[in-house]
Amino acid sequence: MSIEDKKTSGAIVPESNAVNTERRDFFRASAGMVLASAMLGIAPGKLGNQAWAAGSDAPELSEVKIGFIPLTDCAPIVVASKMGFDKKYGIKITPSKEASWAGIRDKVVNGELHAAHMLYGMVYGVQMGIGSQQKDMSILITLNQNGQAITLSNQLKEKGVTGGTELKRLLGSEKREFTFAQTFPTGTHAMWLYYWLASHGIDPFKDIKTIVVPPPQMVANMRIGNMDGYCVGEPWNARAIHDKIGFTAATTQDIWPEHPEKVLGTTSEFVAKYPKTALAITKAILEASRYIDTAANRPAVAKLIASKAYVNAPEAVIEGRFLGHYDNGIGKKWEDPHYMKFFDDGKASFPYLSDGMWFLTQHKRWGMLKADPDYLAVAKKVNRIDIYTEAAKSLGISVPSDPIRSSKLIDGVVWDGKDPKAYANGFKIKA
Repeated sequence: MSIEDKKTSGAIVPESNAVNTERRDFFRASAGMVLASAMLGIAPGKLGNQAWAAGSDAPELSEVKIGFIPLTDCAPIVVASKMGFDKKYGIKITPSKEASWAGIRDKVVNGELHAAHMLYGMVYGVQMGIGSQQKDMSILITLNQNGQAITLSNQLKEKGVTGGTELKRLLGSEKREFTFAQTFPTGTHAMWLYYWLASHGIDPFKDIKTIVVPPPQMVANMRIGNMDGYCVGEPWNARAIHDKIGFTAATTQDIWPEHPEKVLGTTSEFVAKYPKTALAITKAILEASRYIDTAANRPAVAKLIASKAYVNAPEAVIEGRFLGHYDNGIGKKWEDPHYMKFFDDGKASFPYLSDGMWFLTQHKRWGMLKADPDYLAVAKKVNRIDIYTEAAKSLGISVPSDPIRSSKLIDGVVWDGKDPKAYANGFKIKA
């Protein structure tokens, strides 16, 4: 039974046309522009190619509410809001701390949130109507790559388990139900957990039990023995080591170096109604992402997001892996070149079509999709490369020439997006 709220089970959420009940007219938008310009010490209309202006260029909304879950990778939303990148483009971003991914999903779909920090696969799950109301969705920007992990309990370590090989052996010798947690059925953490288990010959739907637990509750649930392992974002893997209840068996960058992770998601309806607002949000988040990826800024960002209003975790627990300093809790320390990246010269933030397609292949692999969709057509619809490209060019940021990229995952299988149907159906372990 899921520890997540019942919304994850697929309850239908009434659709609302009221994406935002507050309408801002031209004069209020103009006033907002003057205020933002004054704060930047720049005359209105003189902000250069990174700016907005009154009239036709002004965002339709002056305030936007963006949801987030307490995870390190919510940083671009917090930084954009707290450091004024939002005001630069004529909007005010209000970060809204949410309790669960199901809550994020439902509030974005029904318009209570304008946009949100979302699991990549969750956006595609909603697009395809998996476990919830179908709603056309849009991804404006990839928020980050890498930076998640699989944590196993110290009780498993005491039985000789340090990774997948030993776990497979223990599952064969100890006849009990082993429980692993992920954060949302169609989300990234579920897909990383399933892929990692399957790469070691463990069927995630036959050999173990999986449950859904919101990220901030992972450590507490492991402490009381509710699960043997979990996959989640930072800092909740580092926190398990800090609290001496678990260790890192694998990072998600071990599974897929430079993998896509969270995105800024919204509904296609919102983008259609407020295209200039969507562009302004994308610019603000892109600038914040670039700021975070400047190494000298990272300690201050870690301190900012550590506060109770955001991640609510010790600054030191966040900062270590945020800076690429890894310790797996059982004797291995290393500097990880594939640590959490938010910008990486635009490569981490670009919404590659192949990234979206990959999550669809895994949904098909595990039986969440009964038939193969038109993978590329769905990705072209969801990933708003047009909006991202306009935002990036206005900031002088180069855009990858090819929206399809190639990667080799932990099992040696190459994902290049060329034949997604064959890829999805070619795995030995699948539903």
